[in-house]
Amino acid sequence: MSSYASPLLDLPGAVAAHEPDVGVAAHYGDLFKEQRALARGEGLVDLSHRDVVSVSGADRLSWLHLLLTQHVEALAPGQATEALILSAKGHIEHVLYLVDDGETTWVHTEPGAAGALIAYLESMKFFYRVEVADRGEEFAVTHLPAGSIVEPPAGVVVRETPHGRDLFLPRAALPGFAAEHGPAAGVWAYEALRVEGHRPRLGLETDHRTIPHELGWLERAVHLHKGCYRGQETVARVENLGKPPRRLVFLHLDGSEVTLPEPGAPVRLASEGPEGRQLGRITTSARHHELGPIALAVIKRNVPAEAPLLAETTPAAQELIVEP
Repeated sequence: MSSYASPLLDLPGAVAAHEPDVGVAAHYGDLFKEQRALARGEGLVDLSHRDVVSVSGADRLSWLHLLLTQHVEALAPGQATEALILSAKGHIEHVLYLVDDGETTWVHTEPGAAGALIAYLESMKFFYRVEVADRGEEFAVTHLPAGSIVEPPAGVVVRETPHGRDLFLPRAALPGFAAEHGPAAGVWAYEALRVEGHRPRLGLETDHRTIPHELGWLERAVHLHKGCYRGQETVARVENLGKPPRRLVFLHLDGSEVTLPEPGAPVRLASEGPEGRQLGRITTSARHHELGPIALAVIKRNVPAEAPLLAETTPAAQELIVEP
């Protein structure tokens, strides 16, 4: 378990998060208030526990283009994108959230993922003019929600997406930036909005055999018409000739239940009851300030799209993310 503890855990009302978000706050005392603030474009989220990696050098984009699922060879400065690194069999190993500043490509990824990511990148350097570095000790990822009017400090690298802006903020600047541009919202609020947005997360929605097609990552993180990369054969074969064995689904959970189904909880057909066949699993569950209890789940592709489900014992209605 990580020993990191954000300085924002010293803020009033802060309650520490558990795995995989150890080191930052789950909330600061009022989950729904924090969600509503983010939805209005106010406040910030402390993601300083996430790993940060940089790739510099003249060949960085052409080199990364060979390794990633995304087309990054001509990535313009300031243009944000997502990319995957796959195994030889096409299974997802890494998810990279990246932006290039014209001289360096900046990446943030899951807590604890930098070591394996850097080891792989280093093994693929060969004769290319690139330098890979772990920058987590120097920079803290800080999220500003969509609609925020906060101006990032001069010189700070910004990764802007439809969901908000990720700042690669110098760690020493984090407490002062939060004091000036808060209120801070915890990762529970951030995760609830992620679930609402149907956005998968490595290690939660994925397992050792997940392929991009199952989670809707083809639209955001895979370019289907670029050159070869490891795992491309699986991507092309499933896209052109087959269908993925599983699919990500959004669930509206019965609001009368007191507790949320935990990640890993079985998903079954409601018609078969709680002793029926397991057809999938809950991957993330959350309480949303407007939608109530919601979840993401990975289920078998051939589960009827209109079928009522049970998340363990909680009734759930499907909303399609990946077409069956």
